[in-house]
Amino acid sequence: MRKIYSLLVITLVLISCGEEKTTSVADIVATGNLKELTAKKKEITANLEAINVDLEAINAAISKKDTIKKLPLITTITVKEEVFNHYLEIQGNVKTKQNILIYPEMSGILKRVYVKEGQKVSKGQLLATIDDGGLSSQVAQLEGTTQLAKTTFERQKRLWEQKIGSEIEFLQTKTSYQSQVNSLKQLKSQQTKASIRAPFSGVIDDVMKEAGTVIAPGQGSEVFRIVNLNNMYVEAEVPERYITSVQKNKEVKIEFPVLGTSLNSSIRQVGSFINPNNRSFKIEVPVTNKNGNVKPNLTAKLQINDYTDANAVLIPQSIISENANGEQFVYVIKGKNSDNEAIAERVVIKTGKTQGNFIEVLENLTVGTEIIKEGARSVNNGQTVKVINK
Repeated sequence: MRKIYSLLVITLVLISCGEEKTTSVADIVATGNLKELTAKKKEITANLEAINVDLEAINAAISKKDTIKKLPLITTITVKEEVFNHYLEIQGNVKTKQNILIYPEMSGILKRVYVKEGQKVSKGQLLATIDDGGLSSQVAQLEGTTQLAKTTFERQKRLWEQKIGSEIEFLQTKTSYQSQVNSLKQLKSQQTKASIRAPFSGVIDDVMKEAGTVIAPGQGSEVFRIVNLNNMYVEAEVPERYITSVQKNKEVKIEFPVLGTSLNSSIRQVGSFINPNNRSFKIEVPVTNKNGNVKPNLTAKLQINDYTDANAVLIPQSIISENANGEQFVYVIKGKNSDNEAIAERVVIKTGKTQGNFIEVLENLTVGTEIIKEGARSVNNGQTVKVINK
């Protein structure tokens, strides 16, 4: 063991004696004089020049021997003009102007109900009757006295035309007859209130009172709800900033998420009042309802065409980047050769409205320019790239 330790010590001494002592840059900077510093600088410069020469030689050799260049692979799209339709997307609710509650016009016992829930009815159809409390008997009695007054008046009129009798008798019978006619007309009008009829054609959505119930005009005595599903429309609130672009007759696409259906329509009415609470105005869009699936208060999504450009430049939003100054830019290619190698050039652009995955470019892109699509995030300005479009 002692012999091994002795050999190790002797070896270390010989190695330390054979090495030439070198001074580090840090030591010279800290303790050296001007002469030593200048000498060290020359030494480092000479070494750097030698290294650069060696690197150039190695790169040249690699270029000759490596036939496959390691260039970033990218795909491109060519800028072209397209028709760009922008749509404002808002939510609305289905409504109908013919969705009302039917109230009785007179007090009494609901005598009979002639319809059921879900039943289709026509305008003027009898829905229910109310016990008129003897009003029918009064009408029948008054009809009799009116007929008598009419007969008396007609006879007195014939006599008066023959110059028989006095004028006062003629006028009295005429007045009596007219009074009876007016009274009968009024009583019959009152009698019609005992019959509840449909104000318009539609569907009985709810029967709220049963036969035998005591009812009276006023809140709480609703008898039926009737709805017309043919005259439907979507009502929506539009922010006031769109007041110049959302106008009457504008095309609208209506989508019903619950039903999984959509249809095309146009704006029928634009409100003239701005709601001060949410700074919006109302619009109405008519809805066809051939199969009856569209119901009041159903949620609908509206897409309103508020902007169109027949010569727009559109690019995917995914290829746009943003620099530290908040400017948006894309990479285009310049000088593409026969091997599809080109130089990537950064171009700052100005964008407009978006629609889906595409955005309108307003400045700095011309028709025919090739823009880097796939690989746009991995290239640098001025870098050589290889286009692999298929």
